[in-house]
Amino acid sequence: MKYMLLMYANGSETPKYSQQEYQAVAQTWNAFITETKAAGVWLGNNGLAPTTDATTVRVREGKQLIVDGPFAETHEQLGGYFLLDCKDLDEAIGWAAKIPSASYGSIEIRPLNVWSQA
Repeated sequence: MKYMLLMYANGSETPKYSQQEYQAVAQTWNAFITETKAAGVWLGNNGLAPTTDATTVRVREGKQLIVDGPFAETHEQLGGYFLLDCKDLDEAIGWAAKIPSASYGSIEIRPLNVWSQA
């Protein structure tokens, strides 16, 4: 089953790394990605630009309303995702716990809908 692991964190609470610390953290992220690929569950991943670069679109009564910034004010912002193909939710939870940002943010696990085609 395919799961989207959504990574959330409060931008004001994310660690501020020195250059050396950043290199060590980057190695941790690379090791996680390598592990998911070796296990055959990795389908894709990416990070997102900050919410200050976001644009929100709403359509009401046929008219577009375009707003700079996120849809809603929240403390935690979506920062990126992993798309994994796991045998079940327990396996997805195991992978989510290994994502480095789980130590200062949260990981939301959502199964992808399987739409039947008529």
